[in-house]
Amino acid sequence: MRTRNLAAGGAIALFAALFLNLVTPRPAEAFIHEIIAAMCRAGGEEVQPPAQSSPDSKAFIRALMATGFITSIDSSDPTKVVIHFDPTIPASKFKSAGHDEVIPNGAGPGVALVLSPLVVPDPDFAAHANCHNLNP
Repeated sequence: MRTRNLAAGGAIALFAALFLNLVTPRPAEAFIHEIIAAMCRAGGEEVQPPAQSSPDSKAFIRALMATGFITSIDSSDPTKVVIHFDPTIPASKFKSAGHDEVIPNGAGPGVALVLSPLVVPDPDFAAHANCHNLNP
């Protein structure tokens, strides 16, 4: 009789542990788009969405342009590529730093990448406020 009670108690304990394991939420390590992914670094590693971050893809930054966050990309000057942002649109979740950022060789050897304006995380946006690995 005692063995049966121990077996039943063990089964109940195992079921309870399994149940708690299944219903306990796990931290999500996903990305919303490449800017947030780059800043949050899910798991501490560099994260780049395969289609959004590959210049050879038809989807390359399409979502950011469709929302109006990226208004244009100017490559008319062979020494620089200028990405124009509009952080005032509601979907941006970023705000302007008040100046442009020039990244030497950011668009290739001898070609500067200019972020106009430099955008910084909006601390009121939940993905930024709750990003455990924020690396802006």
